Amino acid sequence: MSDLKVFRLGADGRDVELQGSTVALEVELQRRVEAGMERMLGIRFLASEYPTGPWHRGRVDSLGLDENGVPVVVEFKKGADSGVVSQALSYLTWLKSSRLEFESLVREKLGEAAVASVDWRSPRALCVAAGYSWHDRVTVGELGRRWPIELVRYRVFDGGLLSLQLVEPVVAPTSAPARRQTSAPAVAEAVEVAVVPASVEVPECLRELYGELDEVLTASGEVETVQLKHYVAYRRLRNVASVVFRPSASHRALLVYLPLDPDTVELEEGFTRDMRGIGHLGTGDLEVRIASLADLAKAAVLVERAIQEV
Repeated sequence: MSDLKVFRLGADGRDVELQGSTVALEVELQRRVEAGMERMLGIRFLASEYPTGPWHRGRVDSLGLDENGVPVVVEFKKGADSGVVSQALSYLTWLKSSRLEFESLVREKLGEAAVASVDWRSPRALCVAAGYSWHDRVTVGELGRRWPIELVRYRVFDGGLLSLQLVEPVVAPTSAPARRQTSAPAVAEAVEVAVVPASVEVPECLRELYGELDEVLTASGEVETVQLKHYVAYRRLRNVASVVFRPSASHRALLVYLPLDPDTVELEEGFTRDMRGIGHLGTGDLEVRIASLADLAKAAVLVERAIQEV
C-alpha cells in the first residue's frame, strides 16, 4: 500500500507537504462520513449504531445501501485496530441472516422502490480506519467474493481536509489469465483476443468487444469488477462505470454509463447521450454506446476520465 501524500502551494510558490493525522474521537470520523456517505462512498446512509439483537449482542456503526443495491455494513476505527476486520466479518454474518429486518429499514428510509432494488447476492462490509496490518490485508484477500470486505484508510489534514484511500488486499499469487490467441486461415500470424473475466456472463456475440472494453476499464489495476443482476459494475470506492449488454441483432452494442457531467462532454448522436432524468440500468448520467472497436477507441478517453475523477 503506497502512502498518500498531500501538498499545498505555499506563499513562496513551493509545495509544502501537509502532515496527516487521526481524529481525536472515533465518533468524529463516523459522523462526518455518515453525513457525506453517498458522495464519499456511493452508499445511501440508513442507520447509525444499529443494534443487532440479544443473540449477536452488538451495534453496527453504520448501515447503508450502495448505488448498486447491495447492503453494506460500515465499521470505523480512529486508529489501526487489528480487530476491525473480524468485527466487520461478524456484522456481515448478521446482515446476511437479517434480510427482512434490513429490508424493513430500507423501506422506512428510502421507500418501497428501493426495497425492490436490494441485491442480496453479495452483501459487503467496509472498514474505515487509520491503518491496517499485513494480516488484515491477507485475511481480506483470502475471504474473497464470499465475504467481501473492503479496507479504507483515512487521514485528516489542516483546513478540514479528509482523505479516504482504498487499500489493496494481499492475495495469494495466481496465474493471470493470458490473452488467448486465435488464427484465421488467411492470416499468417496469431491474433490476440482479450479474455472475458470468468465471473461475468456475456452474450456470445458481444464477448470479444466486451473483452476489449474490460481491458480498458481495468488497465489501471485499481478497479474491481462486480457482476450484478442487470449490469456489470466497475468500481473503486464508487462506481466508475456500469456496463449493460444489448445483444439484439438490430441494436447489438455495449451500453456504458459513466459518472460524468454530460454538460462537460460534446454529445454525439448514436454514441453519447445525456441520461439525467431518464431511467436506466446501472449508474451514471452519461451513456456511451459501443458497437465496434472504433467506438471503443473513442470511448477510452471518457472511460479514463471517469476513472480519474471518481
